[in-house]
Amino acid sequence: MSSPAVLVAVILVSASLISPSLSQICSSQKFTNNKVYARCSDLPVLKSFLHWTYDADNSTLSVAFVAPPDKPDGWIAWAINPNVPGMVGAQTLFAFKNSKGEMVVKTYDISSYSSIKESSKLWFDVKETAAEFSGGLMRLFATLVLPEKGKTTLNHVWQVGPSVTGGFPAKHGFQPANLNSKGTFDLLSGESKTSASGDSRVSRKNIHGILNAISWGFLFPVGIIIARYMRTFQSADPAWFYLHISCQCSAYVIGVAGWATGLKLGSESKGITYDVHRNIGIALFCLATLQVFALLLRPKKDHKYRFYWNIYHHGVGYTMLILSLVNVFKGLDILDPMTKWRSAYIGILVVLGVIALLLEVVTWIVVLKRKSNKSTKPYDG
Repeated sequence: MSSPAVLVAVILVSASLISPSLSQICSSQKFTNNKVYARCSDLPVLKSFLHWTYDADNSTLSVAFVAPPDKPDGWIAWAINPNVPGMVGAQTLFAFKNSKGEMVVKTYDISSYSSIKESSKLWFDVKETAAEFSGGLMRLFATLVLPEKGKTTLNHVWQVGPSVTGGFPAKHGFQPANLNSKGTFDLLSGESKTSASGDSRVSRKNIHGILNAISWGFLFPVGIIIARYMRTFQSADPAWFYLHISCQCSAYVIGVAGWATGLKLGSESKGITYDVHRNIGIALFCLATLQVFALLLRPKKDHKYRFYWNIYHHGVGYTMLILSLVNVFKGLDILDPMTKWRSAYIGILVVLGVIALLLEVVTWIVVLKRKSNKSTKPYDG
């Protein structure tokens, strides 16, 4: 019998090591200054939120931007771009800890990607600012006077970063969430829209993630469970083999499609690479291809080389299982989807782990019972 509970351990440990943070919605958030805002929006990326109150008579906008920084000593930023949705031209409010550990807010004019300058004169007037940090979230408060009365639809940009050096925010990440943290919102209706630019690319990234999660993250572990446990029962032979082959071949075809979309996305992302995720993906493709070709060289059960083929096949299979689960979570970190999707996938892994654990117990009971009855048929485990 192959090493016991390897499949169970891999699935359960993967699920236990990576746990999602609790989800929030903007309407449930409270502020220590007891400030109440007329409207709020759950922003689509970076786990961030925007609260605001607009006074049309005075053209005054009070906002509270809430987001978790990349690191405790990082920063958050919210900006209005008077021209287009995007970073260039954004009039920005940055919140971070100063050298004394106090939360401060500074204003910057981002005239270009290479020119980010602190400026006290922005497109809007800043009447008052404040910031706080607790519970892993930074909160930026500001009251702005907009120069154009009657302009109720604004382009805004939001961002988070890892650190501050010499009072200057360090460069933010270039994950899809960072690159898509822009859009428009209506001050009166509360309607918020993300920027249409990049939607096609985001869709392709989502397709890439879904294909790989289904193939390497679900079908492949299910195929291993079928092979490991169904063949224990004599009545399941040879049905278990055909189910195993069907599951793994489907995983391979879907996985190759997902791998190909990943290569295409990578070729279009000059300067933005995810080395670990990419290298694991290449390794998975190579190992899976070897497994497919090894099927053509599978010796018969009574062949003298079958024992060594089994060692190779099982070893490569369990290696792929570990790499596939790790890479699915690497992909989730890159895509940064809503918390519910990560939670759903972890739930699926937990269910598979529990099923594998129960089948492991049943398998051992069957094998030990056969041995006690001095069964003449060896267990091919």
